[in-house]
Amino acid sequence: MNKYETVFLMNKDITEERRNEIVTKIKDTISNDGKVIEEKELGIKKLAYEVKKQKEAYYYSIIFESKAESINEIERIQRIIEEILKFITVKVS
Repeated sequence: MNKYETVFLMNKDITEERRNEIVTKIKDTISNDGKVIEEKELGIKKLAYEVKKQKEAYYYSIIFESKAESINEIERIQRIIEEILKFITVKVS
């Protein structure tokens, strides 16, 4: 298994409950074929440029171990969720 980090930006106007639902869904998807090592709530930050008409976003980071094939499913889930403005998943060495 490889080590990855996914960082995603959520709409800052959503409720804390909805934010927790989104994070839980992503963590559950990761847990299907891997394990979460560390998660960080980075808070609301100003964006360098507008994304979907938003100037600020709520940042969240998850470091995890998983098989390479699982990344497609994790990114598919992130694409589907409307409140996620942007995301990136990178392999950590």
